Amino acid sequence: MGKVLKVAARDQCIGCLSCMYSCSRTWHEALTTSKSAIRIRTYMGTEGAFSIRACRACTNPGCVAACPTGALTQRSNGALKLDAEKCTSCGDCVKACLIQALQWDDETKLPLPCSHCGVCVRYCPNEVLVMGERKEESRVEANS
Repeated sequence: MGKVLKVAARDQCIGCLSCMYSCSRTWHEALTTSKSAIRIRTYMGTEGAFSIRACRACTNPGCVAACPTGALTQRSNGALKLDAEKCTSCGDCVKACLIQALQWDDETKLPLPCSHCGVCVRYCPNEVLVMGERKEESRVEANS
């Protein structure tokens, strides 16, 4: 089984957004954070805590189950794959992600699934993100 993206040291995040820029640049050739599959948000200003929204490669993910056309599927390593031609841009997949990790591209009106490629890990200066073994666990519950 392949490795997946994991948040290893949330408290070490400085909010530099390097992970988001590297994802957008690698997958969409865009110098923006809006096309990133990972999201960093700040609380309490720039010196406060940071929220990291990243796909957990759930077993039986709600986002895949919510897709009415089968456009969003899960690979064997847990990563998500989008068939843009099948996608109707309904947004049900994004709404179904209980941890709000599946991002939406406002320009293309398509979800931004994480491929668990690890490019964000390579650009994180504080080793907040790592690639680790996927845990076989049930769907993420709302309180996790």
